[in-house]
Amino acid sequence: MSLALAGIEATRRDFSLGPLSLSVEDGVTAVLGPSGAGKSTLLEVIAGFETPESGTVSLAGTRIDGLPPEERNVGMVFQDAALFPHLSVAGNLRYGAPEGADIERTVRTLGIGDLLDRDPTTLSGGERRRVALARTLVTDPDALVLDEPLSSLDAPIRRRLRLDLRDILSGLDVPVVYVTHDQEEAAVVADRVAVLFDGTIRQAGPVGTVFDDPATPTVARFLGVENLLEGTVRERRDGEATTADVGGTTVEIGGTTLRVADRVETGIEQVVVGFRPTAIEFANGANAENTLDVEVERVVPGRDGATVVLAADGLGRLTARTAEQIATGDRRSIAIDPTALHIFPDEPNRCP
Repeated sequence: MSLALAGIEATRRDFSLGPLSLSVEDGVTAVLGPSGAGKSTLLEVIAGFETPESGTVSLAGTRIDGLPPEERNVGMVFQDAALFPHLSVAGNLRYGAPEGADIERTVRTLGIGDLLDRDPTTLSGGERRRVALARTLVTDPDALVLDEPLSSLDAPIRRRLRLDLRDILSGLDVPVVYVTHDQEEAAVVADRVAVLFDGTIRQAGPVGTVFDDPATPTVARFLGVENLLEGTVRERRDGEATTADVGGTTVEIGGTTLRVADRVETGIEQVVVGFRPTAIEFANGANAENTLDVEVERVVPGRDGATVVLAADGLGRLTARTAEQIATGDRRSIAIDPTALHIFPDEPNRCP
């Protein structure tokens, strides 16, 4: 079964969604984007709570955009769980369940058998999310949409529940649209990801492809490529950029997947060079490539090492992560891994 959106445009007060097209097959597609990108509006269009000005929504090849929400058979799990407080957990599951629904199977799948007699107001955040999902699944939906289902939970609970959600959602054999602003959550739960900015999808594809090969500087920054530097292609080999001038520094480029590799020959010279904080190492040897002298401006300790803000002449501020002992004010030498660089043509109106 597939869920398809084609040419969707919807306006809500001062926000416009689209034009937007998206195909969702069986499995989990995460819609990932910052606050205000249009993620919740997109779900409401699918579920029928928002009417688009143009475009179509189809499920298994049949248009459903003209149907009211109750006739679409699209299950929606809301961000706040939205359980009925006057009903027990069992009452919430029975409410709206069609005749013959296998409630017991859903209860076993979600592991909520010991909650059936509980009042929803006594449940923990994680328990509420499980009951809300179970209440939707007992309706046997043809598609499922979830609006940031883990957003208000504490980090340890989120990490535990997203693994459970991955197992549950991947076994449903229906298209699932999972909205989140958390990249790590999307990577764990989803098979595919669509990155949404300002009401439009900037990139969509398998999770590994999108995270490893972002299409634009805006997508790259959102997915953790924090260091984005404007530069100019200096040398090419076999049609691929091999060096670039960035702020007066010549940067060696390695690897095989370069976003401008097939465009440099057509004359695109101005580029954006991007790399993640993990691409920076504090150099101890003289033979490292892409070495720079920097000053440590700030050190922010973290669970998996420190985040370090560096000042590099001509390049401005860079962000690195390291487990080494680093102190503010240190003068150090760093090396940038040439195989970890992303290169893009610059984009108009690039998001900061």
